[in-house]
Amino acid sequence: MNTTLGAPRIERLLQDGVRARVYPGAAWAVGDARGPLAGGAVGSLAPGPAACGPVRDGLVRDDSLYDLASLTKVIAVWPVVGTLAESGELALDAPLGAFWPEVAGHPLGDVTAFQLLTHTAGLPLRANLRALYGTDPQDVRDGVLREVLRRRPGEAVEYTDRAALILGYLAEHLTGRPLARLAAERVWAPLGMTETRYGPLPAPLAARAAPTEYDEETGAHLQGTVHDFSTRLLGGACGIAGTFSTTGDLGRFLRQVLDPVRPPFGPGWVADSLRVRTGELAPARGLFWHLAPGTSVRDDVWVHYGFTGTGMWVSPSRGRWAVLLTNKLYFTRDTGPVTAVRDAFRTAVFGAR
Repeated sequence: MNTTLGAPRIERLLQDGVRARVYPGAAWAVGDARGPLAGGAVGSLAPGPAACGPVRDGLVRDDSLYDLASLTKVIAVWPVVGTLAESGELALDAPLGAFWPEVAGHPLGDVTAFQLLTHTAGLPLRANLRALYGTDPQDVRDGVLREVLRRRPGEAVEYTDRAALILGYLAEHLTGRPLARLAAERVWAPLGMTETRYGPLPAPLAARAAPTEYDEETGAHLQGTVHDFSTRLLGGACGIAGTFSTTGDLGRFLRQVLDPVRPPFGPGWVADSLRVRTGELAPARGLFWHLAPGTSVRDDVWVHYGFTGTGMWVSPSRGRWAVLLTNKLYFTRDTGPVTAVRDAFRTAVFGAR
């Protein structure tokens, strides 16, 4: 599968990243609406066998599991909200307080789901939830849903994890089911994404997972347990992060994005999401998706990144998707080196107009 789409160039790029210790290893795939066209894996799950547990020979493989971090927002929250919008269960432009008693009378009650999806709700930016609200999940929920806004809704585009967290809570309110179950039943199972799930992973699956950051509390690198602290505080599953998956499963998801003619979500939701929905405000955003850095609307390459070193791209006009999974967080929180690799990977896959 590595003889098309400039695969040797991509392999060299990703191998250079291993040698430069940008990440221990990486898995990648490129495809279209029919399926994968090219893909591969380079490097190891961790620098040494003792660090990554009893995983075959420790090499990255097509079935290696990665902590997706914020890609959770796209593979769980975004499609679940899409199913609710398309079924008429959720009106994106209605103030949340009009149908959600939990936020009525609080600042969030004047915000809409559309503003949450475009990061224009005026929410506080990323913060330490434990420091603000304590360690009880209900106290965290109450604090997040009752927090004072940073700006007037619709005033500015400012990315914040809280948007996805709140949309996850909203989906649970509307359906009476936890987000993890909604994502599995409404999205992953219909698409055959059998390797995708929220953590923490059971031991056999954790052994296939790429370790992330060193955790002072456990004295080891996190493996099969989500890196994001706020997600761990909430039991490992929420709208912010928490999912683990493979390039194969993410390819199945992106095929549906390119060719949404069957459930779980339809062409209307995708078309509404993969276009600029923020008017003259910058940076330009769709619904959770945004234009790839360094590109324009004309390029039509949409992306979402994860803090652990993950990324997914899709271009409807080209009919192509791409996935890059790394665990750069094993070495550093610095995003500069992995950003350079991501940009070069995107150029290799999609080129330039």
